[in-house]
Amino acid sequence: MTQTVDNQPATDLAPQQSQVELFEQQLRADIKRLGRFSNRGLWAFSLFMLVCMTAWRDFPMLPLPDTVVAALGPPPAPHIISIVLLFYTFSAIILSLSRMTAGLEHKSSFCHVGYLTGFFLFYHFAKALDDNFWAVLGSGVTILSVESYRIWSFCREALGRKAEQLEFVQRTGRIPPEDE
Repeated sequence: MTQTVDNQPATDLAPQQSQVELFEQQLRADIKRLGRFSNRGLWAFSLFMLVCMTAWRDFPMLPLPDTVVAALGPPPAPHIISIVLLFYTFSAIILSLSRMTAGLEHKSSFCHVGYLTGFFLFYHFAKALDDNFWAVLGSGVTILSVESYRIWSFCREALGRKAEQLEFVQRTGRIPPEDE
């Protein structure tokens, strides 16, 4: 049993020890979560490549464009879709780069896949996918590469901080001081 200077039992050391153990468990859980999160960009990129393969084959599982146009009405003109794709591409890249410089943890990779799939579908229903497939593919690869790098660099930096904190806890048995 640990005793104080005047030979009285130390009662406040047990709660502090459990706090250190809880903090260490939380650090290990954060490290594991960040490790999984760092792969998020690659998963989104893989999903986008799957969508690209189905778009390349002209979406064989979807109804013919004439059927959809008869039900929903005509799609926008291909040049309008291209202008919107151009604005979306630059906006997504700027947004991702600003999140990178701010160091924000934002999980937006999969919504980019959804937006890019929408562009494929608009071109498909406008019967202009053959002419614009490579534009959407290039935009998607660019956006998802920047987004994947942003997520990876955020996780790398956070993992470094968590590893330092874990090493401090293991070395000293105390919770590290707060960073400002």
